[in-house]
Amino acid sequence: MITFECRKIALAPQGRVLDIGCGSGRHSTAIHQRWQAFIVAADRNPDDLAAAGRNLAWHDAHGFHCHGTWHLTAADITALPFAADSFDLVVCSEVLEHVPDHERAVIEITRVVRPGGQLVISVPRTWPERLCWKLSSSYRHSPGGHIRIYTFDRLRQTLTEAGLRYRERHFAHSLHTPFWLLKCLTGLDSRQIPVRLYQRFLTWYTLKNPALFARLEKILDPVLGKSLVVYCRKPRDISS
Repeated sequence: MITFECRKIALAPQGRVLDIGCGSGRHSTAIHQRWQAFIVAADRNPDDLAAAGRNLAWHDAHGFHCHGTWHLTAADITALPFAADSFDLVVCSEVLEHVPDHERAVIEITRVVRPGGQLVISVPRTWPERLCWKLSSSYRHSPGGHIRIYTFDRLRQTLTEAGLRYRERHFAHSLHTPFWLLKCLTGLDSRQIPVRLYQRFLTWYTLKNPALFARLEKILDPVLGKSLVVYCRKPRDISS
């Protein structure tokens, strides 16, 4: 389940990529398959880092034509252990909504991307997130859960105030929106048959990526997309 669109990313051979808040490594593995890049998969959670390492190693071992290299790093997004201007691309997907000091986080990811480099940042879209919060107090108050709801204007302002230049946006994961609304209606830990069936469908869709449902999701994304995806650049002159 890749949030960004690869065609919107330009990455030269041997480009350096930071996937911050990498989770199980879904974006790191997608980049590893597509580009000859050096990828740093970073997360605070050691279990997630271990899962990312297993997934990247599995792709290396099973003939996915991955020609780049990768490294795992434990890192806090508000105090990244990297020098300034270290990366050509930073991916920060579904992270900022969890971070109390999100302004500091954006300053940090801006610092480590090189002048002229790219950033892809995604957060939950406004209306599905608001509806989930209204339907379920557990969704809002779960440990490690979402602590704010972004509007596009709020996110864009946070990014531009850190010195980034906004390029474009789109919405993604429309087929996941009904699933989360269903979970919020029935309980986040619900094992009711509709929840189980929909989860099986999403697992199948993520693994197989059938063309028909992929096209359907693209059609529905502008209306039902669960994630807001924003593409930015760091100006070559940060003051410009």
